[in-house]
Amino acid sequence: MKMGGRNSLLLVLLFAGFFNFSQATSVTSKEPHVFRSFRIKSDQTAVTAARSCSYTLTIKTSCSSTKYTRDRVSIAFGDAYGFEVYAPRLDNPSSRIFERCSTDTFQLRGPCTYEICYLNLLRVGSDGWKPESVKVYGPNRPHIMFKFNKFLPNGVWFGFNHCRKVSGSVIV
Repeated sequence: MKMGGRNSLLLVLLFAGFFNFSQATSVTSKEPHVFRSFRIKSDQTAVTAARSCSYTLTIKTSCSSTKYTRDRVSIAFGDAYGFEVYAPRLDNPSSRIFERCSTDTFQLRGPCTYEICYLNLLRVGSDGWKPESVKVYGPNRPHIMFKFNKFLPNGVWFGFNHCRKVSGSVIV
């Protein structure tokens, strides 16, 4: 009986080690990456007119970013049902937005979403920019944070997609 207890304990420890390893590998899959085929949904105007919600974005620029950027920065985020919030320009070249080690807050209006499961940024320009994180606060939902901490590539959508397919819908 004592030997069986040791074997059971060994199995539990092996399983716990495997579980921890699988947890660690799933974190790496949550790294931001390029979405070359990502396209903004153009049919959102009717949805926006019907039901619009307010969102607050808090974007923290990494302390290892360039001193500031004059690059054009766009954002798109949404849910698994196809509701998407899009802002073609977050930047303002005449202000001090996206300076190194800074946090900037934006107010956006867009279609009301369910749980936000994707967020992409697009940077166009020659300065470069390294966001540390983006937090999205929406109505009736806890905030969600996307951790970038990577320089954005120029001219392509870059971010996260944690959406799962929803009965018959194809997700970005």
